Amino acid sequence: MSEAGLLSPDALEARLRAIGAERYHIHHPFHHALHGGRLSKGQVQAWALNRYYYQASIPAKDAALLARLPTPALRREWRRRLLDHDGDGVQPGGVERWLKLTDGLGLDRDYVVSLQGLLPATRFAVDAYVHFVRERSLLEAVASSLTEMFSPGIISERVSGMLRNYDFVTAETLAYFTPRLSQAPQDVAFALDYVKREARTRAEQEQVLAALRFKCDLLWAQLDALHFAYVAPGLPPPGAFRPGDAA
Repeated sequence: MSEAGLLSPDALEARLRAIGAERYHIHHPFHHALHGGRLSKGQVQAWALNRYYYQASIPAKDAALLARLPTPALRREWRRRLLDHDGDGVQPGGVERWLKLTDGLGLDRDYVVSLQGLLPATRFAVDAYVHFVRERSLLEAVASSLTEMFSPGIISERVSGMLRNYDFVTAETLAYFTPRLSQAPQDVAFALDYVKREARTRAEQEQVLAALRFKCDLLWAQLDALHFAYVAPGLPPPGAFRPGDAA
């Protein structure tokens, strides 16, 4: 490839990792408050309830991407993600494990699944992600999943901090996160190899970088909404969850 300005695969990866170092929501004040033990139980419930919509939408996002993959080998690889999140009917997947988390925090499961208490900003952000994966190029759709490069760090901080700082949290409550420590690196290995191989022009490389920025911004925006509604100034919008609503 001789296109002027084309990044080498390793240089592209370095740019992607730099985006995470700057923009990943491990740096958000709400995350620091969550794992630092500075939230009330009701504020932790609000986080778990809103995050459920993101978790439950991942299989829809992955199914949309799966339908666009051109080869059996690629579809087999991406199909594994659906099993990871939806389960196989015998072993529970990530969505069910997240509901175990909300159960453990004392939230009524029917209320969580109904989405009645969802922040509007959460709905808008998550829906934007699903639409992005459906509508943008396959390369951009795959690249948007690369926030998983940074998830082991945030999972480790979240689990250790919450277990240390909240007496209403147990290892069983947080069991969702244990499989992700092995699933996420496997997902990343495939997606990162794909974008490094398939981004053959500088314009395509810039699309890959922009897709990861979009995804980081989307995750950050969800925590912005939680912080505004439940921490400072603490103004949940009409209809949104209020601590005590679904206990």
